[in-house]
Amino acid sequence: MQGDRPADTYLAAWMATARQRLIVGITGASGAAYGLAALNALRSENVETHLLISRSGQITAAHELGLKFSELTALADVVYKIDDIAAAISSGSFKTLGMLVAPCSIRSLSEIASGVTSSLLSRAADVVLKERRRLVLMVRETPLHLGHLRAMAQVTEMGAIVMPPVPAFYTRPTCIDDIVNHSVGRALDLFGLNSQLVSRWGEEAGIER
Repeated sequence: MQGDRPADTYLAAWMATARQRLIVGITGASGAAYGLAALNALRSENVETHLLISRSGQITAAHELGLKFSELTALADVVYKIDDIAAAISSGSFKTLGMLVAPCSIRSLSEIASGVTSSLLSRAADVVLKERRRLVLMVRETPLHLGHLRAMAQVTEMGAIVMPPVPAFYTRPTCIDDIVNHSVGRALDLFGLNSQLVSRWGEEAGIER
């Protein structure tokens, strides 16, 4: 009977069966395909996704992907309004693996670096940092001026990982999806998630050292 088992036994059983959670943020920087690929990969891996899309991110995604907002959000388990400060992910007591921002605009990067949280996206990122969880920012901007570089250095010092989606040509990509998927797969590696999107050096047939 339930009363005959200690509480920690139930806690251990719940932790063993609970789905892992990851927050995914999509901002207005070019590269909405990275966010789309992340949502698809996490769905395949049965990771519970908590999605945030900034207002400019909605515009960029519609332009670059040709998807309706409802089609994009349908890929996530939970979707939040960008100004919903009462959302679960605004609290450190809500357990997650961390947060992936793909793509990450310079504005969002700078806001996170400053600790000024004017939206749920930057608040969620701030929570991830204060709880010492993994925050990965796929920053999409070039060229970079000194202010950009200083913001990147500051969030790195705070514990975030700045990961611009740089293509890996050793995989011999043949289409845009190959390039996007490899970058997203490498980003998910940082959360300990093996998405099967990555052609790994030395592990694939035909790749010689």
